[in-house]
Amino acid sequence: QVQLVESGGGLVQAGGSLRLSCAASGRTLTTYVGWFRQASGKEREFVATIGWSGDSTYYAETVKGRFTISRDNAKNTVYLQMNSLKPEDTAVYRCAAGPGRITTWASHYVYWGQGTQVTVSS
Repeated sequence: QVQLVESGGGLVQAGGSLRLSCAASGRTLTTYVGWFRQASGKEREFVATIGWSGDSTYYAETVKGRFTISRDNAKNTVYLQMNSLKPEDTAVYRCAAGPGRITTWASHYVYWGQGTQVTVSS
């Protein structure tokens, strides 16, 4: 199995930046890693994903141009750089990994981290 641990969340003012990290350990059988978020009272939504052994990336329209997903295979870590943050970005952010073809569908991800809180104030 694969274990995922997120870090880097916190409180930031609107317009600020944060970088989230997703560190992976265990059996590295997955081919892609994604970020999802869930705000209080709302359903989980897709944010971004990247192929673990490639450079294919996909972003939700709400974060395009502001967020960037990247990887460092030497550290088994995937990052989510978040710029120009807005109050509506406030949520618990979780990373997830899955095998096969890269996808934005949460149901296709097998391994999940416990999440890190991001709060953006006005």
